[in-house]
Amino acid sequence: MKTAIVILNWNGKKLLEQFLPSIVNFSSKEAEVYVADNASTDTSLSFIKQHYPSVKIITNNVNGGYAKGYNDALLNIEADIYCLINSDVEVTDNWLKPVLNVFNDDENTAIIQPKILDYKDKTKFEYAGAGGGFIDLFGYPYCRGRVFNNLEIDNNQFNDTSDIFWASGACFFIRSVVFHELNGFDEDYFAHQEEIDLCWRTQNRGFKIKYVGESRVFHVGGATLQETNPHKTFLNFRNSLLNVVKNVPTKWFLFVVFSRLILDGIAGVKFFIEFRPIHTWAIVKAHFSFYKKLPTFLKKRKKLNKNPNYNLHTSIVWQYFILGRKKFDNLK
Repeated sequence: MKTAIVILNWNGKKLLEQFLPSIVNFSSKEAEVYVADNASTDTSLSFIKQHYPSVKIITNNVNGGYAKGYNDALLNIEADIYCLINSDVEVTDNWLKPVLNVFNDDENTAIIQPKILDYKDKTKFEYAGAGGGFIDLFGYPYCRGRVFNNLEIDNNQFNDTSDIFWASGACFFIRSVVFHELNGFDEDYFAHQEEIDLCWRTQNRGFKIKYVGESRVFHVGGATLQETNPHKTFLNFRNSLLNVVKNVPTKWFLFVVFSRLILDGIAGVKFFIEFRPIHTWAIVKAHFSFYKKLPTFLKKRKKLNKNPNYNLHTSIVWQYFILGRKKFDNLK
């Protein structure tokens, strides 16, 4: 299979200097490497041309965020498999073969994520994806190896290959035919959680999402938008609500939407009590933006088949904050 590794870049010269070498060194035999540039104003492109002439460059006219950035770039790349990878990810020797083997062995697998560990502490899983993603009853995402902000130590407990609900956008493999058939990412998200929406839609077409623990990468996380940035809070809360409106099965729709609005309000109060009012205000703005987009997303809703990976019996908020279950294996 022809594989294209595509790094989305926006003014990320320092990150490219640090992380592009591992991607080129450990990937060139199995794949072509591309940088999709989101209208950068720094010297990223001249750096690539000078030091990595084998890396192909796709230039987008505007910075459309993660969603539009990849949608625009992938129209210009011919490959069987796309690997969408953040510019702050270090890959390891032999990271591609285990993933490509699964694609070869199972035609029904459309999306794959490797094990994602923390670049700053390589003994731990990293927030964005960890050992593969899931969704609870209220549409809150969580991972094997990461529930809310609790990051587990990697003790090889997730070295398997298994079905998951969503794959991390930090390192996201997808069959090109599926990506284009589903019209790629929903650009109304701009950034954050658009990969969960795409995974949800992919499964509703009958395809599988898998995690391959034999493949390892290390992610810095927050290099383009830090966890403390209120805009990240805004995008995460708004886009998670948009996922619920767009994808939750009809019989659960009203219950889940109203419950989420209440739970988000409680989160806002929690931020305020913790002397982080700027994040409380970010949630308020997220809800106003959600209401503005609500008519559009109601139109996007389609009749969905019940997906067995959509966990209708688990509330992560209840289990984590009330029952104190901090690890994935303790969840019920």
